[in-house]
Amino acid sequence: MNSQRKEVAIAILHQQDKFLMQLRDNIPNILYPGYWAFFGGHIEPGETPEIAVQREILEEIGYTLPPSFAFFDTYSDEHVIRHVFHAPLEVEFSQLVLNEGWDMGLLSLTEIQQGNFYSPIAKENRPLGPIHQGILLDFINSR
Repeated sequence: MNSQRKEVAIAILHQQDKFLMQLRDNIPNILYPGYWAFFGGHIEPGETPEIAVQREILEEIGYTLPPSFAFFDTYSDEHVIRHVFHAPLEVEFSQLVLNEGWDMGLLSLTEIQQGNFYSPIAKENRPLGPIHQGILLDFINSR
């Protein structure tokens, strides 16, 4: 069994005090199925976290991160090392194309604090992933 932790690169994308989140597919064998989380994903062999986050965001929503994207922090637990970046979302929400996940939405601070957000596709409120909610609150409090 491989005891090495997975490394991922994820992005906090913000626009006018709202934060873009992905509703993860509701597939039982993935981490946080049916939860709101950040866009991003696994770092491929030979990739830096910076390259990985740019590739993942482009693949998942068709968005090219602006040159101003920056590193925020690293969050580790027993399973995953999360390299967290942030960037402004400089296009209209309607211009994004969801290529991965169940839904996406722009969440307000109140919705983030409440820990759930309504998905028109799921037709119900769905929870935020606890680690993602914590990272987002840390980011908001650091600004």
